[in-house]
Amino acid sequence: MTPTKTLAARFPEEFLFGVATAAFQIEGAAKVDGRGPSIWDAFSKMPGRTFGRHDGDVACDHYNRLDADLDLIRDLGVDAYRFSIAWPRIFPDGRGEVNEKGLEFYERLVDGLKARGIKAFATLYHWDLPLALMGDGGWTSRDTAYAFADYADVVARRLGDRLDSVATFNEPWCSVWLSHLYGIHAPGEQSMDAALHALHMTNLAHGFGVAALRSARPDLPIGIVINAHATLALTDSEVDQEAAERAFSFHNGVFFGPLFDGAYPDDFMAALGERMPTIEAGDMDAISAPLDFWGLNYYTPMRVKHDASKGAEFPAAVSVAPENVSKTDIGWEIDPSALAYIIRELNRRYDLPDLYITENGACYNMGVENGTVDDQPRLDYIARHLSVLADLIDEGFSIKGYFAWSLMDNFEWAEGYRMRFGIVHVDYETQIRTVKASGHWYAELATAHSGRN
Repeated sequence: MTPTKTLAARFPEEFLFGVATAAFQIEGAAKVDGRGPSIWDAFSKMPGRTFGRHDGDVACDHYNRLDADLDLIRDLGVDAYRFSIAWPRIFPDGRGEVNEKGLEFYERLVDGLKARGIKAFATLYHWDLPLALMGDGGWTSRDTAYAFADYADVVARRLGDRLDSVATFNEPWCSVWLSHLYGIHAPGEQSMDAALHALHMTNLAHGFGVAALRSARPDLPIGIVINAHATLALTDSEVDQEAAERAFSFHNGVFFGPLFDGAYPDDFMAALGERMPTIEAGDMDAISAPLDFWGLNYYTPMRVKHDASKGAEFPAAVSVAPENVSKTDIGWEIDPSALAYIIRELNRRYDLPDLYITENGACYNMGVENGTVDDQPRLDYIARHLSVLADLIDEGFSIKGYFAWSLMDNFEWAEGYRMRFGIVHVDYETQIRTVKASGHWYAELATAHSGRN
């Protein structure tokens, strides 16, 4: 493996090395200090929705261990911390009266980062929609987009002077398709019509949120985080190649098109446009407001073939896992080259702003043995993907930073606590944190990079 100093030297001086988390996955304290319930609180309490009916009530108890966890981030030597703000902590009912204790927690978090010399990268929405908003239809309702804008305004005015950047949404693909079409994430809908409404209202909420953020803090860098899919055809056949293109429109184009071209993809609209909600005058202008950056979350490629079944709905593409490939413990194919592919492909199709890799990492479930965690496969995974990024930077792509997912093991959504992505191990019984081999390596990398500045 390339020594950390050699790898670090391949990145520009201003490049940021960071770690990332999300509120619902680590905070716990679900009913503390005025926090309202989210759709994930309700979803995880229902039988069959999460592994072992695991929930986020305690998680990593980060809410109560904030200072110690901030010290942990500092000791890793990273430049930046990406975290999400829990909407239900700020507005327990999604709108209306602000919960001051919720804002105070994030003030302590941001101030703690500043005191430790760590940049604060906030995300406004990482899937924890206030449950009360489901009464109006949740993400299928235009009212939710307006409520999101009000929430963005409050956060910007209260915290914006101390944030280094803010992203409106994390992985809208998940909160749209995975949550409303495939039923795997909260609220667990399995309806194309619901998903299409959630798609436009989520895109619209992003646009309204950007306007609110710009109004409150004109100088605050604003972006969005998308888990763009490398939709690769399983074979070279014409039908599979066409399926891959349709899959690109469905999984990527429905977000990148509105954001950067001001329009949904033509093939998508030809197939499903009649089922979309009303797109009002000004909607697409709002959605396509200029951004300062975009974030890419990448883990694994999506390989597809043509769905030949009668009446197959757009995109008529079936995901297929290739045989005999390296996989992580969650079953995801390891392919760093697909990271390069999707970055090149998106930049070929769209005029994109600066890029941050806002999540990248691997699930390996090694435990603590003799006080250490030997997770060499995770270390190798991160190193290989960073090498690809260094190559892309050499090609001229504007990539400004990398955030390892995740700082620590946490609640892995439908998988509960059985899947571990952290570079720091968490014993959920004792809440003891143990830096893994990958964490020590990543700290060496970050320190080597900052040390040469």
